[in-house]
Order: sequence, then structure tokens, then C-alpha cells
Amino acid sequence: MTSDVSDRKNTLRTRLRAARRSGVVPSMAAEVLLAVDAFALSPGQTVCAYVASAHEPGSLEMVEVLRSHGLRVLLPVVVGSELDWAAYSGELRPGAFGLREPVGPLLGAAAVGSAALVLVPALAVDHSGVRLGKGGGYYDRALTLSTGPLVALVRDEEFVPSLPAEPHDVRMDAVLTPGSGLVRLPL
Repeated sequence: MTSDVSDRKNTLRTRLRAARRSGVVPSMAAEVLLAVDAFALSPGQTVCAYVASAHEPGSLEMVEVLRSHGLRVLLPVVVGSELDWAAYSGELRPGAFGLREPVGPLLGAAAVGSAALVLVPALAVDHSGVRLGKGGGYYDRALTLSTGPLVALVRDEEFVPSLPAEPHDVRMDAVLTPGSGLVRLPL
């Protein structure tokens, strides 16, 4: 069973990555404020975010918008097989897998638990909150430590009725798309 689900997920990942390469990459800078408002965040609170890689919804501009609203922004840093977190101060350096990561002291994997909101990259999300990630499991392991709402960022066509799921998949509380804005899950 798990092998079949894993195979279906890998097939979807291949298809979604190909579609992303040919599509528009939304910056999500304006849309992210919908999540800030919906979850009533106030200056000084912590948001875990990410710096988007090529073809991924999100942007450095999105991260800057969060900071400009007085929010403390933590960004992931890959350490071994886990995500650690560091506060974003405006500086980035090259990190693992070609990602950009914050310059500054690591706060530990449990820092995600201090976030009032966690913005999560995804290849797709379904109406029940199942998230399809890149397949490394970094976010599924990290998000088990989170207590704040989990919001996945995807393009409109990547918000789908259903996705294959495995027991370790962490469900999203909401999805944020350029066209639909913030949608709370499950539908």
C-alpha cells in the first residue's frame, strides 16, 4: 500500500514540477497579508516562512512584507536531515540544496513551535489539507513540532480535490493561492 501511494506521489511530483517550469511564479507578497489578518497576528509575533526556490510560489518580497509589518520571521536552515530555524535579519547566504538561508545563530528545530503562523511550501494541497511536498520529508518532520496554524502556498491549479496521503503526512490548516486567497481546511 505505502509503495503504491509513494509511487503515485512521485508521479504527481514529476508532473507538477514540469507544469511549474512553464507557468507564472506568484510572489505571494500581497496574499500573505491575508493570512496575517485572518489569524490576527500582531507586531512582535513570530512567523515561520521560507525563501522560495525557482518556480515555487513565494518570494523574498513576501518575507520582507512580513518583516515590514513588525513580525519576527524565522526561515529554515537544513541541518542534516532536519530543519533548524534562524531569524531573518535581511541577509541571506547559500544553503543546502541551492536554497538561501538566513545569516545568524540557529535557534533549534523546536523554534517552529514558537510561531503564531507557519507558511509552508508545497507542490500541491488538497481540500482535506493533505500537502504534497518535494519528497524529502523535511517539513513533515519539522511540522510535528508546530503549534501555530499551517498554511501552504500554492498556485491556484495546485489546490486540488484529493491527493494520495501517507500516515506521516502533516495536514495543513489552510491554503493560500493567488486567485482564491486564504482557504481554511478541510473544506
